[in-house]
Amino acid sequence: MIIKTRLQLSSLMFLQYFIWGTWYVTLNTYLGESLGFTGTQIGLSYGTFAIAAMISPFFVGLVADKFFSTEKVLGTLHILGAVLLVVTAQAKTFALFYPSLLLYTLTYTPTMALSNSISFHKMENPSQEFPSIRVLGTIGWIVANNIIGYLDYGSSVNQLYVGAIASLLLGLYCFSLPHVPPKKEVHASFKEILGLDALGLLKKPAFLIIILASVLTCIPLSFYYGFTASFLSDIGMNYIANKISMGQVAEILFLLILPFFLKKYGVKKVFIIGMSAWLIRYLFFSYGDNDSLVWMIYAGILLHGLCYDFFFVAGQIYVDNEAPSYLKSSAQGMITFATYGLGMFIGTWFAGQTVDFYTIDGIKNWPQIWIVPAFIAAIVLALFIFLFKARKHKNNFR
Repeated sequence: MIIKTRLQLSSLMFLQYFIWGTWYVTLNTYLGESLGFTGTQIGLSYGTFAIAAMISPFFVGLVADKFFSTEKVLGTLHILGAVLLVVTAQAKTFALFYPSLLLYTLTYTPTMALSNSISFHKMENPSQEFPSIRVLGTIGWIVANNIIGYLDYGSSVNQLYVGAIASLLLGLYCFSLPHVPPKKEVHASFKEILGLDALGLLKKPAFLIIILASVLTCIPLSFYYGFTASFLSDIGMNYIANKISMGQVAEILFLLILPFFLKKYGVKKVFIIGMSAWLIRYLFFSYGDNDSLVWMIYAGILLHGLCYDFFFVAGQIYVDNEAPSYLKSSAQGMITFATYGLGMFIGTWFAGQTVDFYTIDGIKNWPQIWIVPAFIAAIVLALFIFLFKARKHKNNFR
């Protein structure tokens, strides 16, 4: 890959995840402390991202693989997203905030799959090249978290305005990215137009198991994304966004060593490591709510590198390797549907209900709350291992 292209894709990843990092970590504190939303309402608000992620694969399959160049679609969506983030910032009641955030997430979630797709398109060896590009997204998230933390915007609407500015900048920048033309002729079947042709990949047992594991793992994951900031605030920590960003710092390290683990151990074992890290994190959070054991909370945050890279990034690489060239964008949309879509749609609702259930007189019982995702993560991990051991032909999926 030439240096110019590497710099372009690295900048894309930086801004792509900078935008998400400006609001996704601390939105729960803004909604709970400034707007007075309940746990269920906060969970439903985070669920807008999941709903959008379930819809976006069809959009991706329609516009990117079939009709329009990827970089132009990215630019248009981010510019529209900037406008919608400003609209969302004006909403102060759940009845107004929820649909506004939903409209915004409908513009943002397709860009996640599209940014992966445009990157993979320019790579000769994605499993070796992608992690070093994707690490800039992690750095962008860290920078966003620290800006929000140091400006003390964690419980302020200003976090949405920062995201809107970044979205506008990225939207304009996308039009300068390498050209990625549509890969299919316009004369396609209805199934192909909607991106449903990628569903044929589910006929591969290993691919089906990966998708199933992705859905189930994102149910307990929703507890971390939706309520960690509130948890740290309740136990008296300050500079919350900055502390949470320590997990992304660890993510940089694990992104860089991910190619080695994939080559030496294969996707299956890498997935098991990542899923195990989620389980350990929730246990640390449950038992770390104590001055003498506070190190567990920091350890749980630092585990994010293993949790995210060895599960999400490994999954994205696996999907790109398995999908034929004309389905790569649709296949990336499918993994987005499974993780940030269906799994987190169920998870955000369930997490909100769990938090409200364990809240008495306004006091949240965090040790009990965190045991719930730990229990689910343990079941999912055991199921994943069982399914692969039960398969007769395991050698084609390492």
